[in-house]
Amino acid sequence: MFNRKLLLLGVSSLMFIVVFGFQVINRNLHLLQSPPGEIANYEDYDYELGSGYIDSLKNYPTLKKGERTPFDIWNYAGRGKSSYETPELPMSWNEWVAFNKKQKPELMGDVRDYMQMRFDFSGKTITGEYMSGNRKPIMAGPVARLPEGVKSYEFLSTLSPDEIKAKDIFPYKPLAHPLQTTAHMVFPEKYNKAHPEHHRIDVDHDFPDEYLPEFPPPLFLTTHKELGDVTKGKEITLSNYFEMFDGLLTAEQMEGLKELLKPTPSTWFNQTTHRVTIEPSAGVACFSCHTNGHTNGAFELAPDARPNLARLRADTPPMRGNYNLMQLSSKRSIRSMDHFAEVEEYFDGDPGMQQAIGQRSQKREVTNRMGDFNSIIDFPPAPKLGPMGKLYKDKATEQELYGEKLFFGKAQCGNCHSGPAFVDDYMHDLQVERFYKGRPEGPIKTYPLRGIKDSPPYLHDGRCPTLADAVEFFNIVLELKLKKEEKEALVAYMICL
Repeated sequence: MFNRKLLLLGVSSLMFIVVFGFQVINRNLHLLQSPPGEIANYEDYDYELGSGYIDSLKNYPTLKKGERTPFDIWNYAGRGKSSYETPELPMSWNEWVAFNKKQKPELMGDVRDYMQMRFDFSGKTITGEYMSGNRKPIMAGPVARLPEGVKSYEFLSTLSPDEIKAKDIFPYKPLAHPLQTTAHMVFPEKYNKAHPEHHRIDVDHDFPDEYLPEFPPPLFLTTHKELGDVTKGKEITLSNYFEMFDGLLTAEQMEGLKELLKPTPSTWFNQTTHRVTIEPSAGVACFSCHTNGHTNGAFELAPDARPNLARLRADTPPMRGNYNLMQLSSKRSIRSMDHFAEVEEYFDGDPGMQQAIGQRSQKREVTNRMGDFNSIIDFPPAPKLGPMGKLYKDKATEQELYGEKLFFGKAQCGNCHSGPAFVDDYMHDLQVERFYKGRPEGPIKTYPLRGIKDSPPYLHDGRCPTLADAVEFFNIVLELKLKKEEKEALVAYMICL
């Protein structure tokens, strides 16, 4: 027994010495939780953007919340101080209110001058053409101003990307948020009149009402096509949705609609002093921007990048026809409506802000019901469009039929806009930076063209106020060399969709 204990003690001691010695010898390897990884011999490479491209961009300025930002923020690049925000103002609440009240008139004056410099908001309409509610005319275009020395869009489209960039004459550069340090949702004037609780103390919308969707827009349901606009011209709210939809929806859809209408605190619309409204706010709802399941033209910043100055301005897309889409969100691949309802970025993609200001608290079964209502929002009627997405020859005009031929032919629209929703459900990189000096925006989701006449302005940031501007944009960017009458025919065709 004694010898066995002694033997065990000796073996244990030997094992301790061996293990301890191994740890001492290899202590750097054993204690590391994450090794630094391999480092390659790196040499600068232009990544097909051109020599010195990155160095040609300005560094993002260091600014505090509420401070003005350059309107050409697309001409800047770089890394921010942090990926995280704090629910703290850079000054006291009273100072914050005074600061914004003083800055706003000058800021909005400069915004109006800037927009007037870029666009001719003449108010000219397309004769006899209206949005689906038959109340609001469709605006004629193009309204983007041509740079001095450029006599026509037809002449501009004869120039190469390098020539346009060298002369700095591209008329469709990106649009920035007017106040990108604060950013967040900016609602149109008509919406704010009906919802003064969302009137901001720091910034207003920068588009005239004529160039925005009708408010309130009609709502069409896949389950009740015979009713047409089920709202009868009313805005759906928490106070009237039950009376409006009881007997039309399932109980689950009613619950989903209620949740789409229920306000939730957000980064800048909330009950704390970290807000842009004079009074504490209950927050915003999905239908605050997606009025009646469509869009009222509110814009925000896409939540998918940092620093905040690098985030792209994003117009509110319609919820119409989402049942036919496989990819949602402009820069990320969110693959279902209930998932989108679950991750909707009320807090600009910053969980720390959500924890400080208040959780949304939607459980999976609730977001599923929100998605369930979303899945019965239909596209508006298109009486000239047949069941296979082709124009009825006995209903369409010669110009509209010509536009359809161009759409699927010379204009190449059908390459990305096909199927019942006129969308391919992919993301594409148009490489627009070929035409101007600026930071590449990268791949962005293709949006449906079904019902497109109801959703101005166009592109993700609204830089194309009219359908004619969208046609001019793609004529230049895709180097299509379209003639004036061909572009007009494309606009006539898209109004039919």
